[in-house]
Amino acid sequence: MIHTKSGAAALSIASNALLIAIKLVAGAITGSIAILTEAVHSLIDLVASVVAFVSVRKADEPADADHPYGHEKVESLAATIEGLLILLGAAIIIYEATHRLVVGAEVETLGVGIAVMGFSVLANLAVSAVLSRQARAYDSPALEGDAAHLRTDALTSTGVVVGLLLVKITGNAAFDSITALAVAAAIVVAGTRIIRRSSGVLVDEALPDEEMDRIEAAIGSARTPEVAGYHKLRARRAGSRRYIDLHVQYRSGTTLERAHELAHAMRASIEADVTRAEVLIHVEPETSLRDPGRARSGPFRAG
Repeated sequence: MIHTKSGAAALSIASNALLIAIKLVAGAITGSIAILTEAVHSLIDLVASVVAFVSVRKADEPADADHPYGHEKVESLAATIEGLLILLGAAIIIYEATHRLVVGAEVETLGVGIAVMGFSVLANLAVSAVLSRQARAYDSPALEGDAAHLRTDALTSTGVVVGLLLVKITGNAAFDSITALAVAAAIVVAGTRIIRRSSGVLVDEALPDEEMDRIEAAIGSARTPEVAGYHKLRARRAGSRRYIDLHVQYRSGTTLERAHELAHAMRASIEADVTRAEVLIHVEPETSLRDPGRARSGPFRAG
């Protein structure tokens, strides 16, 4: 079951639900604000996992009359929501940790807290490894965001363990709140990174240069003497799918039938090199004006 996108998301939901329960119990026993804030972090991770679960199922639905380009962007929207939830969790942690520093607090039964947080680290690393593998296999932004959540949770749980050890060694409970603030800083970085990456897809940001270079190489490999050049090359991403369009110019004397045949061959070349790509090629005569904008273009030489 975990070998599917929805199965991996369901595993994350189950894992986070378990971790919330044991962290709440450990937090109540020890009185540690760091552990309680980690429980809040896991609660937010649980919400994010549910969002990811719903989004990957929705993204796999075929295109319809209302969504002719499909539903893949739902995954990027989900990843953005996950990033915002991470920042919300950081704000809660900062408030509670600062409050504890001001009013003071006692931390007890540290062994229980250390054991629970150690288990949390191992569980999150294991589940995030599964999610990362499935995210790569399906090129899923939602699963990638969920895996990033869990890696962050593992990192922050490690920080909590360090903080609890410092409290045990020094007897100073302030280390508990200081650790919680350090955890919050790490969460803010992770949440900001996820939002930046996913929001770029939502506003149709161009593909990375390495992907554009690969597209241009595929165009070049499909060139023939009839092809004079191309321009207005654009590409964007929606979920795991890439949408690519360009104008290809053909030399004088090339028949429409031949140009159509060559355009299909070029499209096949691009789609063979770019995973889950949909390519649209506009056929033009060599004498058409080139686009003066920033879209990529290139000349070809006969022979």
